[in-house]
Amino acid sequence: MQQGSRRVGGVVRRGSRLHPAQIVVAGFAGTILIGTAVLMLPNARLGPGGASFFEALFTATSAVCVTGLIIVDTPEYWSLFGQIVILLLIQIGGFGIMTFASVIGLAVVRKMSLRSKLTAAAEIKSMGLSDVKGLVLGVVRISLVVELVVAVLLAARFALGYEEPLARAIWLGVFHSVSSFNNAGFALFSNSLIPFVDDPFICLPICAATILGGLGFPVIMQLRKHFTSPISWSMNTRIVVVGTITLLVSGTVYLTAVEWNNPATLGALTWPAKLLAGFTQSVQARTAGFNSIDTSMMDPASWLGTDVLMFIGGGPAGTAGGIKITTFAVLFFILVTEIRGEVAVNVFGKRLSRAVHRQAITIILLAVGVVTISTVALMLMTDISMDRLLFEVVSAFATVGLSTGITAQLPIAGQIILILLMFIGRLGPITLASALALRERPVPYEFPKERPILG
Repeated sequence: MQQGSRRVGGVVRRGSRLHPAQIVVAGFAGTILIGTAVLMLPNARLGPGGASFFEALFTATSAVCVTGLIIVDTPEYWSLFGQIVILLLIQIGGFGIMTFASVIGLAVVRKMSLRSKLTAAAEIKSMGLSDVKGLVLGVVRISLVVELVVAVLLAARFALGYEEPLARAIWLGVFHSVSSFNNAGFALFSNSLIPFVDDPFICLPICAATILGGLGFPVIMQLRKHFTSPISWSMNTRIVVVGTITLLVSGTVYLTAVEWNNPATLGALTWPAKLLAGFTQSVQARTAGFNSIDTSMMDPASWLGTDVLMFIGGGPAGTAGGIKITTFAVLFFILVTEIRGEVAVNVFGKRLSRAVHRQAITIILLAVGVVTISTVALMLMTDISMDRLLFEVVSAFATVGLSTGITAQLPIAGQIILILLMFIGRLGPITLASALALRERPVPYEFPKERPILG
C-alpha cells in the first residue's frame, strides 16, 4: 500500500505542480473568497447596504470550515438570501470542496478524471483510486438522507410544538439539519438552542445528526454494511466507535456533574432536563458548536473539560474537526504500551505501524503549538482572561464554534487569528496527514543508536 501511495505521489508530481492536498486547500480558499463576495451583496443583509468585507470574510470562513463562530448575529444580520448562502457554504464545506466538485463533474460528464480522483481521494482519505467514485457518491447519499430525515423531524416539531408557519418551520428544519450534520453550529436563533434546552424533540435529532457527521464517512459506510458484525470492522471503525461512545459518556457525566448546581446553566432545570442539557453540551463540544445552555456562564472547570473534548474532536474523513479520535487514540495506546513495558503497539488485535506513531505525535505536537502560540498572541492583544481566550482558540482550531461570548469583542487582529485557526483546523489535518503519508521515503543509511536521559 505504501508503494502505491508513492506511485500516486509520483503521478501528481510529474503531472502537476500541486500536491492533491494543496489543491484541496486552494479549493477551500477559493470557495471562501467567492462566499465572501456573495455575502457582501446588499440583498444578503437585512439592514441598509451590504456587509463589510471583514464581516463577510469571517462568516464565509466559519461556514466553509463548518465552525460556527460569528461576529454578527446570523438571524438578525443576514437576510433570507444571506442565510441560504451560508447554508450552501456549510454544505459545500461539509462535503469537501473536491468531493463537491467531483459530484458536479459526475453529474455533467458521468466520469471522473485522474486528477479529480486524486484530489477527492486526498480529501476523503481513500486508500486507493478504484473506489473513489463509489465513495464520493456514498458521501452524497449519506449526507442527503440524514439531513432529510432530521429536517423532517425538526420541521414537524417547529410547526406542531411551536406553531411556526409551515414555510418557516421547513426552513428552520432544513437549516439546522444541514448545520448539525455538517458539524457547523450555525443557528437561526440568536441564543442557539437555549430556548429548547429541555425539549428532546429538538435537541436529540440535532445531536444524532452531529454524532453521525462526526463519525466520518468511511465509518458510516462500514457500519451501514456490517453494523451487526463488529468482527468485520476495520481498526479505524473500532477506534472511532469506541472513542465516540467513551467521550460522549465521560463528557456528559463531567459537564452535568460540574454544572448541576450552577444557577446560570443547569441549576434551575429538572433532573431529566439537566441530563438532556449535559448530553447535548457534550455532543456539541465534539465540533458542532450548538449550545443549549449559556456557555459564557459555565464554570471554568467546564470550559477546561470542553477544551479537551473540542481538541480531540471526531472521526477522520468526515465533517468533524479537532485532531481526531484516531490520532488521540494512537497516542493513548503508545502511552499504554510504554507503561506496560511492551515493544509493539497493539490495538484491537492489530499492530500499529511505526509510521503511524510518528504521524500522530507530529499532528498532536503541531496542534498544541498552534493553540499555544495563538492563545499567547490573543493574551498580548487583550485583557480578557486566559481561560476564555484558550476556549475561543481551541473552538476555532477544532472548528467547533462554541464561544464564551468574546468573539465580537476581539480586535480585528484577534479575529484574523481566529480566521486562520478555522482554516488551519479544517484543512491542516488533511494537508498534513496526506503530506506525511506521501512524502515517506526510505533512507539508505542509519546513524548509530544512542539514548538521551528522559524524565
